[in-house]
Amino acid sequence: MDDQQDKLLPIANVGRIMKKILPPTAKISKEAKERMQECASEFISFVTGEASDKCHKENRKTVNGDDICWALSSLGFDVYAEAMTRYLHKFREYERQRANQTMGGAASSNDEDGSDKQTAGETAYI
Repeated sequence: MDDQQDKLLPIANVGRIMKKILPPTAKISKEAKERMQECASEFISFVTGEASDKCHKENRKTVNGDDICWALSSLGFDVYAEAMTRYLHKFREYERQRANQTMGGAASSNDEDGSDKQTAGETAYI
């Protein structure tokens, strides 16, 4: 049972997310939180697995935000892929601005080959 629990999102976090959408007086049963925990965890595993397969075919070991967006789209979740792509763009822009402020404006947002640098917040290792 502990192995299965390790693969699930924390139930307190799931409950907190569920409460945000409901009226303040609404109550959520333990069973409802557990079912949502299982579904959300399975969804994340499903999308991540698709992204991981893509990376494996491309001989890459790192799943990045673009891979997750691609996986969402390829699985038919285009609306989520579009929203995630917009968020990822804003996140990267924020990280560039923060890096420039930290480095006194001297930092470049591109590697020598002109490609975007990855930040710790957008990478997952497989």
